[in-house]
Amino acid sequence: MTVQLCVLLWARPGASAALTAYEDKVLALLGDHGGRLVQRARADGAEGRPDEVQLIEFAARAGYEGFLDDPRRTVLADERDAAVARTDLYPVELV
Repeated sequence: MTVQLCVLLWARPGASAALTAYEDKVLALLGDHGGRLVQRARADGAEGRPDEVQLIEFAARAGYEGFLDDPRRTVLADERDAAVARTDLYPVELV
């Protein structure tokens, strides 16, 4: 069963470049877990809008869980915390 997600990300003030750099690193790991980035869009973060929106798909729930637990991702927790103020994640159906 596939896992399809919409991810909304807000940068900490002045950290939009750091958010992008962090996401570049972790999104590169998706393929190792049967995942793929369907679409990535950047916004201006103005008026409460997110700075980045992603649509991500995993072939199986186990791949998603493996991505979350990947030590190459988890070791970057401090970098993420310094760059990302908020993340909203929603299951979606990609059509």
